[in-house]
Amino acid sequence: MTTQVCEASLIRRPVLTPRQLRAARVLIGWSRKVLSERSGVPIKTTEAFERGTTDPKMSTEHKWRRALERAGVVFIEEDDNGGVGVRLRERRKTEAAP
Repeated sequence: MTTQVCEASLIRRPVLTPRQLRAARVLIGWSRKVLSERSGVPIKTTEAFERGTTDPKMSTEHKWRRALERAGVVFIEEDDNGGVGVRLRERRKTEAAP
């Protein structure tokens, strides 16, 4: 019995793109230093990724994403209606300003 591996399943989809990371930081007003403190990822790694000069480990991308999601960022995946993006999570009524 042989096992076939679909070539498409070997392609690694990024957890987030450099533009999404930069946009998410700006959206919530975080510097790279703050993101580093909240995610545990060195500033230099973030700088290099946002410039597109490095391909970080998936675990690093997950650290960034978790930190930003905890701060209220929602990551938008590419679909038939448009590309990737970011937005703020809708505030609950208890979080809304009076």
